[in-house]
Amino acid sequence: MALTVKFEPLPELAVLEPRWRTVEGRASPNFFNGWTWMGCWLRATGARPDLLVVRDGVDEVGLALIGRSQDKRLFGRVATLRLNEAGEVATDRAFIEYNTPLAHGGREAEVAQAVARALTKRRDWRALRLSGIAPGDALAGAIKVRRRHLIDRSPAYFVDLDAVRGAGDDYLSLLSSNTRSQIKRSAKDYPGDAKVERASDAATATGWLEEMRVLNGGRHADNAWDEPVFRAFAAEIVAAGMSDGSVDLLRVAAGGVLLGYLITFLSGGRAMNYQSAFAEPAGPKAKPGLMAHAAAIRHYAAHGRALYSLLAGKDRYKQSLSTGEETLEWWMLERFSLALEAEYWLRRVMKR
Repeated sequence: MALTVKFEPLPELAVLEPRWRTVEGRASPNFFNGWTWMGCWLRATGARPDLLVVRDGVDEVGLALIGRSQDKRLFGRVATLRLNEAGEVATDRAFIEYNTPLAHGGREAEVAQAVARALTKRRDWRALRLSGIAPGDALAGAIKVRRRHLIDRSPAYFVDLDAVRGAGDDYLSLLSSNTRSQIKRSAKDYPGDAKVERASDAATATGWLEEMRVLNGGRHADNAWDEPVFRAFAAEIVAAGMSDGSVDLLRVAAGGVLLGYLITFLSGGRAMNYQSAFAEPAGPKAKPGLMAHAAAIRHYAAHGRALYSLLAGKDRYKQSLSTGEETLEWWMLERFSLALEAEYWLRRVMKR
């Protein structure tokens, strides 16, 4: 029997949660399409995308959220659909990665094909945004469109924790001599070794998140921590993840001197650093961020994790700390429209 796809209004979250968790229970681990991420995002932002349901008979074998927006383009607004996003800047500041429909393990390609057919049949969109997907994503390749625009490609650097354990837990020996010397030199500005502490109750987590907000204040021109919606999401996901063991909020200090805080997602053997906040350096050559990550890497290696991911980002420090990388991509798929066709050719002429 062929899979069927239906688009439904988003139900109440109390109704959606058991349905989502049932499919998630038979899916391969992926924190970003699991209920902890999705439920917290919906609760914190108030986003109300459509629910896409893939069924095999009466059994639900795939789920996704489909946001709708009118995106401003060169020649007017364009009806745009988004996979697991809403299409509003503040709402999507959570920044989804490893984005894909939730599907039963072993049926991902089959579900992607069914979703692609259903989206292709819909006539209410001209563009489809797929954020943070893996290269060669089955859904992206199956949807029939006029053009495909690669918006961005980003490394997702990681540390192989099996290699750390294989090096006798000497993580620094796996790094370049320059990074190794920076971390060792930085340690001289602190009165002791870096230690990791995990938030174990709601009151502690609330206090640490507030300190993260303060530490991150004014550090970037476009800072997610300045957005109330993002802070609400961070609080939601830390609280939910502490309850089910899928999120750690860590405080790292060296000899009692604060280095920083890390929010880390735990899924499928991976520890994925999602957000961080670091104290002011204790000296001119101090690197509290590098020291905090190095301590977290040793912590998760000791706890049997397979990978410490720094998630998407082209920051130099991520590359310096890593032993390998994956790649994530952001695509805009476009159907034919006179406005988009004119925009395409105008950009071509201007580029020349």
